[in-house]
Amino acid sequence: MKGNKLLYTVLWLLAPFMCMAQDSIPSTFRGTKENKIMDETHSIDSLFSKLDKKNRQVRIVSIGDSHVRGHVFTYTTRLFLEKSFGDWAVFPDEVTYRTTAIARETGEPGLIFHIFGVNGATAATFNTPENIALVDSLQPDLIIVSFGTNEAHGAYNPTVHKRQMDELISIIKRNTPDAIVLLSTPPGAYKGRGRHRRINPNTQKAAKAITEYAQEKGYAWWDLYNIIGGRQYAVRNWSRARMFTRDGIHFTTNGYQLQGMLLYQAIMKEYKAYGNRMEQNH
Repeated sequence: MKGNKLLYTVLWLLAPFMCMAQDSIPSTFRGTKENKIMDETHSIDSLFSKLDKKNRQVRIVSIGDSHVRGHVFTYTTRLFLEKSFGDWAVFPDEVTYRTTAIARETGEPGLIFHIFGVNGATAATFNTPENIALVDSLQPDLIIVSFGTNEAHGAYNPTVHKRQMDELISIIKRNTPDAIVLLSTPPGAYKGRGRHRRINPNTQKAAKAITEYAQEKGYAWWDLYNIIGGRQYAVRNWSRARMFTRDGIHFTTNGYQLQGMLLYQAIMKEYKAYGNRMEQNH
């Protein structure tokens, strides 16, 4: 994984297009859907309200598996959000695979985006006292929860998956009850090797369980799996674009940067909708 220099180069090249309404989904991708966050209760409005006031630290904490731990995916989102809302609340430390992605705060008001992923993690295995204590110490206003890839690689049970998600999120929110939750679905993956390699059918089930759980609990969700093509096209789209690494699970730098850009655009689309709602109420 390459660090800041490559990501800042991408930022410079894409800066003119960052706030465009049109998504960055490649035109060659088939079966895609609108890239947006589903937030039936407008829960993320409170995050935007805090950011607009510009009088305090506003913290986003992204937790998840190796897709998050690789730092390129959510670090791309972080850099774009800092570009939009200001980066004076954090020091410009280099972030690579070998470093932490816990931001070093300056004490100034503004956006702070912490990243904490664990290789091989599921919602259940991430749920340890040490991990929970770290997340709590970061005092999140928004928690982005990105699991599902590893759950889908075993014998999959959606009921168990939902229970494990609920156990993790519930224990985190005991100490941060006002934190907003945004769940994301896994991007899709292959299963097996060589001639036995095939698209993992459990990813569709995991994505469905995550979105159902979010609806049941009133949490926001970002359904990357179905946005990028769902059961029929998601994995094929990533594969045809040569954005998978050899294992068929993880992504190239370009693949993760695209995911990060899409998450940024979905957040900014929601921010624009929030602004429109505020105007209508005044």
